[in-house]
Amino acid sequence: MSRPVIGITTYREQARWGVWDRLADVQLTLYSDAVADSGGAVVLVPPVASGVADVVGALDGLIVSGGADVDPAHYAQSAHEAAGPFRPDRDDAELTMVRTAVARGVPLLGICRGMQVLNVALDGSLTQHLPEMAGTFAHQGPEPGTFTSRTVKLETDSWLGRAIGDDAVTACHHHQAVDRLGDGLRVVGRADDGTVEAVEAIDGSAVVGVQWHPEQLADRRLFEAFVSRATQARPGAARGS
Repeated sequence: MSRPVIGITTYREQARWGVWDRLADVQLTLYSDAVADSGGAVVLVPPVASGVADVVGALDGLIVSGGADVDPAHYAQSAHEAAGPFRPDRDDAELTMVRTAVARGVPLLGICRGMQVLNVALDGSLTQHLPEMAGTFAHQGPEPGTFTSRTVKLETDSWLGRAIGDDAVTACHHHQAVDRLGDGLRVVGRADDGTVEAVEAIDGSAVVGVQWHPEQLADRRLFEAFVSRATQARPGAARGS
């Protein structure tokens, strides 16, 4: 059987390469390498204004990657002074992609921002600035662009728990987190301060979000399990967990 086709959402950024300094659709090679090393065929999906639902329909699985804060207008709140800057192109495209994937049964993995997009797409809300929450520990590194290591306790009866174990050592870089849980989701992982770090679909469908950055880790089990799940979800494929 051919490799399952896994889409990974991208940024749209001013970028420089060779003699060019232009607006470009970009993504860390860590994501692509993690999926390819785990048996998937990678397609990068830019945040274009139209056609993204059609792209999702052609995929075997979708990964919504990390990035900027989701505009709180999408969950009927005003912006905290520490939130943003927001990326309306990514918000609009990725909310559409997530809702399409959930409706069509396309396996979905949300990573960091991607988990937050998943929660908001299903009518959940976010805590906009974790450092203001009493008893909350650091969830990002001491310098911009750095990570902190947190241990996440996963539910033993969850897909994630079966895939990577009950205790996951993670690489975190986020200042927001799930507040009101989205419809059809359940919490399956928390950090030692109680922050929600993983969610899954209640009905057992292939919808999962992690608040950490597994692409930063040498451990490929999460990507391997997701690619396997995408393979099993193909029409005519033998089903499994």
